[in-house]
Amino acid sequence: MTRVISPVGRIDGATSPAMESEITEVIAGGERHLLIDLSKVDYMSSAGLRVLLAAMKKVKALQGDMVLCCMQPFVKEVFDLTGFSRIFSIYASEEEALRQHQG
Repeated sequence: MTRVISPVGRIDGATSPAMESEITEVIAGGERHLLIDLSKVDYMSSAGLRVLLAAMKKVKALQGDMVLCCMQPFVKEVFDLTGFSRIFSIYASEEEALRQHQG
């Protein structure tokens, strides 16, 4: 089963600790397959990128996976410019991501 996490608003230095806590709690609860739905995120700073990268490393170490979907154009641009688009599996829709990554 894949757990969907849907952050909202800005993911920056002020808000990324809350997202990190939520993801860490989900992983600690036994989830190994995560889908991060970014449809409601309108800004992503390097702090947000760091949280996502750390989370992906945690689930991979537990033989799980983490994918992203539904990026707003500005957020997609941040991922493209930083090279994170090559690190993460990114899908246009939640349905497509769930089809490709059955957990």
